[in-house]
Amino acid sequence: MDYVKAFCVGGLICVLGQILIDKTKLTSARILVLFVVCGCILGGLGWYQKLVEFAGAGASVPLFGFGNTLARGVMKEIDKAGFLGVVTGGLKASAGGITAAIVSAFVMACIFNPKEK
Repeated sequence: MDYVKAFCVGGLICVLGQILIDKTKLTSARILVLFVVCGCILGGLGWYQKLVEFAGAGASVPLFGFGNTLARGVMKEIDKAGFLGVVTGGLKASAGGITAAIVSAFVMACIFNPKEK
């Protein structure tokens, strides 16, 4: 049942993104930023964590989840380091995911022959 919940919630997030692409004049980049900001806001309010507990990876993997991770990292680091945590918290919380994305992109670029469009 966990897989079904993850699939449904992740799918709804993707459907929301597709609707925004099809029905608005927003660019993909602006929609991605909108999703991260919404995840930060919902995470900062503590609402997104309830969705993550319900849907697991279906809620934590999409861009909303990245925003939630940033917000939780900042809040945690503010408790430890004070105001400096505003700058360092998000980076510390998301460093592993960002590093994995960069390394994966580099490996794929080495294996395949990427070309500019």
